[in-house]
Amino acid sequence: MRRRLVLVCTAAAAILVSAVPAVSAPAAPAKPPVAPKHPIENRYFGTTIRDDYQWMEDWTDPATRAWVESENAFTRATLDPLPSRAAIRERITELTRDVSPGYSTLRYAGHTLFALEDHPPKNQPMLVVLPSVDDLSHERVLVDPNAIDTTGSTTIDFYVPSLDGSKVAVSLSKGGTESGDVHLYEVATGRELRDVLPKVNGGTAGGSIAWTPDGNGLFYTRYPAPGERPAAESEFWQQAWFHSIGGPRAADTPVLKDLPKIAEIEFRTTEDGRWLLILVRNGDGGEIGWWLRGPDGVLRTVAGFKDRIVGAEFAGTDLLLLSRAKSANGEVLRVPLATADLAHATPLVPASDTAIDGIHVAGERLYVEDIVGGPNELRAFGLDGKAYGRVPLPAMSAVNGFSRWTGDQCLIESESWTEPSRWLRWDPAGAKLSPTALAMKSAADFSDVDVRREFAVSKDGTKVPISILVRKGTVLDGHAPLLLYGYGGYGISQRPSFAARRKLWLEQGGVWAIAHIRGGREYGDAWHEAGMLTKKQNVFDDFAACAQKLIDDRYTSPDRLAILGGSNGGLLMGAELTQHPSLFGAVVSEVGVYDMLRVELSPNGLFNTTEYGSVRDSAQFRALRSYSPYDNVHDGTQYPATLLLTGANDPRVEPSNSFKFAARLQASGTTRPVLLRTSLNTGHIGTPLGARNEQYVDIFSFLFSQLGVTYRRAAPTP
Repeated sequence: MRRRLVLVCTAAAAILVSAVPAVSAPAAPAKPPVAPKHPIENRYFGTTIRDDYQWMEDWTDPATRAWVESENAFTRATLDPLPSRAAIRERITELTRDVSPGYSTLRYAGHTLFALEDHPPKNQPMLVVLPSVDDLSHERVLVDPNAIDTTGSTTIDFYVPSLDGSKVAVSLSKGGTESGDVHLYEVATGRELRDVLPKVNGGTAGGSIAWTPDGNGLFYTRYPAPGERPAAESEFWQQAWFHSIGGPRAADTPVLKDLPKIAEIEFRTTEDGRWLLILVRNGDGGEIGWWLRGPDGVLRTVAGFKDRIVGAEFAGTDLLLLSRAKSANGEVLRVPLATADLAHATPLVPASDTAIDGIHVAGERLYVEDIVGGPNELRAFGLDGKAYGRVPLPAMSAVNGFSRWTGDQCLIESESWTEPSRWLRWDPAGAKLSPTALAMKSAADFSDVDVRREFAVSKDGTKVPISILVRKGTVLDGHAPLLLYGYGGYGISQRPSFAARRKLWLEQGGVWAIAHIRGGREYGDAWHEAGMLTKKQNVFDDFAACAQKLIDDRYTSPDRLAILGGSNGGLLMGAELTQHPSLFGAVVSEVGVYDMLRVELSPNGLFNTTEYGSVRDSAQFRALRSYSPYDNVHDGTQYPATLLLTGANDPRVEPSNSFKFAARLQASGTTRPVLLRTSLNTGHIGTPLGARNEQYVDIFSFLFSQLGVTYRRAAPTP
């Protein structure tokens, strides 16, 4: 749920041809399989909560597996006969077949540029070496998960090149587990080295690596081996260690001790590797502590968890800090590396009315990344704080990546709702922003799509932005099918993003909308804090207000309105359908959190108490109980048609959330379909392209059948 979240066609490609005859959706099997009730009572502050399906939390129980298999069979029997599935699959395959690949996670080391390349129809991104950003003819694949595992289930969690660019550390995991082992490769030859560090990455706290200056040692995260911690804690207590390449792992040494149980550790170094910065998140709620290890090997505290330092970048002999201590919008401070503590910090860039989303350094320039309700802007400064104005980014776009290049030049990844990812080169000397060859070209043409901005008024009077994608010329008569997406948590903002699959929905006369609700950071930390802990209900009120605004403005009507979200956004979907069951025609929720009273008992659930709260606190318990979707299903209520998707290997959200919620909804007496789709070979992220496409075949087939949309085949992509 965090960290921590998708040949250029002509407009004619959107013309609807080969009309499929209108048919009613085929009848589904009479009833889903009945889940047995085994009541268990749990008490919280004098309140007794009955849980009929707590037995489903045990995935090793044959009864759980048998029921899930029966649910999958019921879902397939319902979805597979739906009309136009083959045509929908064909169109999704066309749209996701990029004409040129997309590049992400650029890293420049030792005069070598590394990147992850996503090139459908390959299932997983590859690690490549790029001699040039203008000529890709000499690009070289260094690590290809698709060759390592032809099933497509192995993915790169992260990679870090050595400081001289001669070696690279790559974390690889399988089947969506995110349990990643780090492998080392020689960059010149692609040869894998002998050292393998197991369980560096995980779905709870992630993972990180940093190289020593000589490339002969690694600082790394690891999850404790058996016996290092009590068994109940060993799955989620992350630690920082050091390993000498070629040496035995038994000789590895701990670097940072006495961390919180829910620590999430990240390493960063200066370009010469002499200074090591260690970032430690206290769970997922936003508290971060910082430690610095200098050339003398001494570890010093830069800032504690309560100091509200949320970002840091090395800049010559200084450390630049993004602080939200005085302003939720953030200011940039400077502190000398030699005396790196807050007592020696001086202001560099003051706070303003605009929220700072992040900071970057390239050469002698500081770049301040602002966020204004979703889209990003970028301001440039000298390292002395002198302002150089804004970088002329495309309008209504997001900064999705940043990498230093040569000298003072940098590379900026830009993306919008209608333009796919492209890397632009910024040369501050000539104030010139120019394209590079690292630009994805998509088979999905959005030239016939308008992007609009509306504002809803939430229950407490807060204005909430909505981004709306609609085909030009669409008549607003309330008849269009509309899909509204939301997330609302962890300070994760809904910034402009490109997704080729949206084109299929728009081709059918649909409208796609994104709600920029509280819980994200579209307007800074205050926007996030207003949607967390005991204020979480604001998130659900914001989303409902966005839905009502779209209905009032006649973009759609309740029976043609569908909503979509995943992970924390799945919680949002569950809360919306239980709090406003008559407001939506259909709900699609992926890998969602639904049982808010027991979620913290899972390994990753403990990390989320800093965002959601804990049932151990009476006020937080009352808030959790008031909106927990699983605990607020009422018998006799007519709920919207619902499709729940989960993966059996999910390490972030226990799949039992979906099992229990599906069982409870099905037992409520609602007559609209409630479908549970469990993938046995995927998790939360890292799903192969082919499997992702199949998910959307099911999603779109389900939504079209429930909203009364007859799918009409679009003209084939040239």
